[in-house]
Amino acid sequence: MIIDKSDNIIHDLSFNFAVRIVKFYQHLTESKKVYILSKQILRSGTSIGANVRESEHAASSADFVNKMTIALKEADETQYWLELMFKTAIINENEYNSMSNDVKQIIGTLVKIIKTTKATAN
Repeated sequence: MIIDKSDNIIHDLSFNFAVRIVKFYQHLTESKKVYILSKQILRSGTSIGANVRESEHAASSADFVNKMTIALKEADETQYWLELMFKTAIINENEYNSMSNDVKQIIGTLVKIIKTTKATAN
């Protein structure tokens, strides 16, 4: 099951978010000296796109759904780290809202993809 990346919204969203996460990680470590939590969000935030990329060469619909589900779990984990950083005043409200809006869009898109794929497969 190979997917054309030229018109793939989740591919673009997750890759662009990964770029933001890498820059966010650099900001957190260099400017704020936050190391442990920044590493956590770097891992989960970049894993979203990595799993989306893996899904593009899924062997079956079930494999595709599995990869997208893992990406969804990573997106949810990323949202958790953002909330924690906001509630502990590591990041401000503007930083939180900007990053959170992006990850919520990714979550919504992944949920639609998973539901549609499951419905189509049945």
